[in-house]
Amino acid sequence: MIKAALGSTAFFFAAPCVVAGLIPWSITHWHQPQFWPALVLVALGTLIVLRAFTRFVREGRGTPAPIAPTQQLVIGGDYRYVRNPMYVGVVLAILAQSLLFLSLPLLLYGLFAWAVMASFVHWYEEPLLRKQYGPQYDTYCRAVPAWLPRIKP
Repeated sequence: MIKAALGSTAFFFAAPCVVAGLIPWSITHWHQPQFWPALVLVALGTLIVLRAFTRFVREGRGTPAPIAPTQQLVIGGDYRYVRNPMYVGVVLAILAQSLLFLSLPLLLYGLFAWAVMASFVHWYEEPLLRKQYGPQYDTYCRAVPAWLPRIKP
């Protein structure tokens, strides 16, 4: 579990922090926030990502990184509401920053980032999970939406 926690922490700084932090900063330099209530959405997106990373360590006994995958299919916590909470949280944080700074370039980047993540999920992750977990993953996919969270688990 310690190895999974360390791997997940390293991947957190290498992926979500770059995609939802460093790149948005390079676009806006976080100068002159315009719409302060958007900070709540940035915090929510960040919280969703952190909860997903924790779930990968505790439930999956692995990391979100493709080079050190989980040993079990992760379907608890926020994964009961949406199949891709980590990506949803990252995109939410980016789009919320575009609102915070009223930045069209950041909005366009957020939409591009979502398209890349959705493509990665569709063409790589889903086939891999289907191969790895078979009927368990198919049942999960039928029960839980990919991108728009359902209200009840």
